[in-house]
Amino acid sequence: MPKIGEFELLVVLAILRQADAPYANQVRRDLEDNAKRSVTRGALYRTLDRLKEKGLVDWVIEPEGTPERRGLPMRRLEVTRKGLETVRESRAILEDFLESLDTIPNRQ
Repeated sequence: MPKIGEFELLVVLAILRQADAPYANQVRRDLEDNAKRSVTRGALYRTLDRLKEKGLVDWVIEPEGTPERRGLPMRRLEVTRKGLETVRESRAILEDFLESLDTIPNRQ
């Protein structure tokens, strides 16, 4: 499985959460509102490009955009099977590490 960083993982998870409208603007809003991250358009699109290169995310260009986009096309994002497997693997690794927190004594 490819290596995935924290922000990349959050982007993939945000795409999965946008089942009905997996577009970059909704993903960005989700990251800002729920992950409490400030996300520039440039950072998001660079990350989407990296995720696509890794085979974790793909997109389809929809020819007709919304009126607020003046008819410009939009990328409909989707997580690939490989992307979903990578997220599941990352989750398992994180769960293993987080379980060990209960055994660490409080230090003050």
